[in-house]
Amino acid sequence: MSITLQDVEHVAGLARLDLSEEEKDIFTGQLNAILKYVEKLSELDTDGIEPTSHVLPIANVMREDEVKPSIDVEKALLNAPDDEDGQFKVPAVLD
Repeated sequence: MSITLQDVEHVAGLARLDLSEEEKDIFTGQLNAILKYVEKLSELDTDGIEPTSHVLPIANVMREDEVKPSIDVEKALLNAPDDEDGQFKVPAVLD
């Protein structure tokens, strides 16, 4: 598979990019180099290799939920610019 100048122009048009002729040539070469490198991966023997979503065997890294004491309401509201009935009071944003 190869990227042509027309492919680059098509994608640039979809992305609404105004590329100079020099940029089009540069991107064509760069994209072809990327595809050439990716084609090397097809040379690898992957028989017997299980597909993975991550390179390392990671188990659930989330900690267990634990009930812990929370901060007192009075402490939480100490630095609040305004409070009312134990809640932060903010300016209304809806009419």
